[in-house]
Amino acid sequence: MANALMFQGTGSNVGKSMLVAGMCRIAVRRGLSVAPFKPQNMSNNAAVTTDGGEIGRAQALQAMACGLPPHTDMNPVLLKPETDVGSQVVVQGKRLTTVKARAYSKLKPTLMTAVLDSFHRLKAQHDLVLVEGAGSPAEVNLRRGDIANMGFAQAAECPVVLAGDIDRGGVIAQIVGTQAVIDPADADLIQGFLINRFRGDPSLFDDGYAMIEKRTGWRGFGVVPWFEEAWKLPAEDALDIATPSRPDGVHIVCLKLSRIANFDDLDPLAQEPGVRLTMLHAGQPLPADTDVVIIPGSKSTRGDLQFLKDQGWDEDIRAHARRGGHVLGICGGYQMLGQVVDDPEGLEGPAGATTAIGLLDVQTTMTDDKRLTTVTAMHVPSGQAFQGYEIHIGRSDGPDRARPFAQVAGQDEGSLSPNGRIAGSYLHGMFRDDGFRGAWLASIGASAGNASYSDTVEATLDGLADHLETYLDVDALLACAR
Repeated sequence: MANALMFQGTGSNVGKSMLVAGMCRIAVRRGLSVAPFKPQNMSNNAAVTTDGGEIGRAQALQAMACGLPPHTDMNPVLLKPETDVGSQVVVQGKRLTTVKARAYSKLKPTLMTAVLDSFHRLKAQHDLVLVEGAGSPAEVNLRRGDIANMGFAQAAECPVVLAGDIDRGGVIAQIVGTQAVIDPADADLIQGFLINRFRGDPSLFDDGYAMIEKRTGWRGFGVVPWFEEAWKLPAEDALDIATPSRPDGVHIVCLKLSRIANFDDLDPLAQEPGVRLTMLHAGQPLPADTDVVIIPGSKSTRGDLQFLKDQGWDEDIRAHARRGGHVLGICGGYQMLGQVVDDPEGLEGPAGATTAIGLLDVQTTMTDDKRLTTVTAMHVPSGQAFQGYEIHIGRSDGPDRARPFAQVAGQDEGSLSPNGRIAGSYLHGMFRDDGFRGAWLASIGASAGNASYSDTVEATLDGLADHLETYLDVDALLACAR
């Protein structure tokens, strides 16, 4: 059986995903067969796997760092928030149920068997499994029945390294406080700590670092400065979507929906030097100089359609279209561009129908048949082939389907308006394809740069690994695995 090492954080969004991705690439470069693992993730940014399921996007990135295709065993429990109090529960790639938070606390302990099954399968196939925790082990009110942090670590007998985020402030209290509140048996699993996201000269924290070692008795593995290139890697949290500030270029505006999903669709566009990408937040009007509006995917189409209307964005988008502007709806965004979204069985909330934006002559009916698949498609307007994936419920049909956005296996996909300026498609990931991205940008009067998106991501993963090698005691970290 392989060795394993778990990285837990003093809180959410302290950089655990990036740390694991970098450590995966380091281990691969040292000749190890390594796989990523996250027992439980909460994200609406999902990736379709080679075995026909879905996992969190961060684990797909970590798989890439390992040179592996994404597999459902890498993230056996995925929670996809649909409302403020409820989430869809995906187990080993397939939807199990939708529950509210209180009900999930009762369901959670029953999922440990699936978590450990997936973990042990990975261990049987690889030299090393690098595990990412979720949230923080200091959330001791959630310790009973835990499958994401110390509950998993105890069940799997997996050693732990604790990561603190100094950019948030209070990192000494983060780490010392974690030791103070967790159970001593859990604390015994922690092999040491590291400090992440330091800005400036790391030696300035020498005294604080020594204080943490003295107060906890844990060894430190290093202080990692801020990794400036992190924005080039797919973000798992919508709050982390990077939009570099550019003074000019074609202005693409993406609506920051309340349940935005699969927003890594935007990453390749953000990296184009000829594109100025703006994430439009609640309460902000559509900028007057907008060239293209993108309505992204959503985990709750009808809910986000109402959210969109509450911001007045439906009127802004219709006005933008009347002025000759371009609009692209992806997945849930495609459904919102139609005439109506009907959910007769209440799959995303209360049963009923919602009037949509009305720029495409299609109607959507939500069905319980979830489509999860990778595809090879051909963009009809340009004739450009590309790779993508589908991950959605609902079917859309109507007169504008006679003008498809793409062809997939000889079948029409998506819709175009009569003037071709309004487009809708269920296909995610299309902009990762360099050829398609160039053709699409040309169709809106922009030009693509020369960089390959996949090459950029690979080079950034190598840069991340170099960064961690420089500032962490990697040999000591890997020696902790067992």
